[in-house]
Amino acid sequence: MSSDPVIVLDFETSGHSPAFGDRPIEVGAVRIEQDMIVDRFQSLMNPGFTISWFIESLTGISNDLVAAAPDCEEVMTRFAEWIGETPLVAHNAGFDRKFLDAELARIGRERNNPMACTVLASHRLFPEAQNHKLATMVAHLGIYTDGTFHRALADAEMTGHLWIAMTDLLHTRYGFTDVPFSLMQTITGMGRARVDRFLRSQTQSPSAPLPQVDLSCRY
Repeated sequence: MSSDPVIVLDFETSGHSPAFGDRPIEVGAVRIEQDMIVDRFQSLMNPGFTISWFIESLTGISNDLVAAAPDCEEVMTRFAEWIGETPLVAHNAGFDRKFLDAELARIGRERNNPMACTVLASHRLFPEAQNHKLATMVAHLGIYTDGTFHRALADAEMTGHLWIAMTDLLHTRYGFTDVPFSLMQTITGMGRARVDRFLRSQTQSPSAPLPQVDLSCRY
């Protein structure tokens, strides 16, 4: 069981990078406490320009939908209040972090929340998976899905269940009674070959300090 509340988030965006002028068109997030989803946040967002046919076909989010949505600044102001300083989780967190930080900067805010990446964590905890795309991990772990992908709330919910599956594995395989967010962050910064021995050493010496892993370049 995870001992820390976390918020799992996902952005659907107009493109790959805010450095090239791309912006979010939808945000979805779930709050997890005691390995249960206890709250949700979802909103379409108007980036202020027309989105491409490719993005429309990938997400099912049309230009008519974004035109009728509140602008990014309004949504991000509400979202920033909703997340507070709770630790954040995302699948391929580097992507979502770039958009989150860029949009917060537009409204004069700065993220202080630590982040963890379920892609990196699943590489270390489920190395047997065919690959670590969200759809693959959902199938690999038997996580329920109605088949919806590339919509922000659906992806956030599935990533949330992936996070819960990973904390459950640490409980059942390694005997952790709780899984602090800092432990999962540490795992994502370690080489894959070190993880099993490290986790077993932590349960044998639970008071041992976590090794220092530099995550600043990522999150």
